[in-house]
Amino acid sequence: MGIDLRPSQALRLWHDVTMSLVTDGDKDLTSRQMAILMTVYLEPPPHTVRGLAARLDVTKPVITRALDTLGAMKLLSRRRDEADRRNVVVTRTVAGALYLEHIADTIVARAAEMTR
Repeated sequence: MGIDLRPSQALRLWHDVTMSLVTDGDKDLTSRQMAILMTVYLEPPPHTVRGLAARLDVTKPVITRALDTLGAMKLLSRRRDEADRRNVVVTRTVAGALYLEHIADTIVARAAEMTR
């Protein structure tokens, strides 16, 4: 089941959700940070700094800077891979799951408003 949206409606939905996220006083993530967060939560693990850099077509330092911010917000965590100490594994957190659940609820609510 899905909803049919015209391009202008899709942009309106994205706008409304983004405005809600910015004005609700919660965490305000960049598009890159959001892409990393959603990749970790929506795509099967394991996730590594190297893998995320390849997936997003950016350098490892770019991922590291984003993970510094996301880690400070407690949305993701990092640890060394014990099997291969060269790898840094990125893992989910309860706070990150709750944050994305809030975003999903916001999307559903805004989409419902559009279809009324």
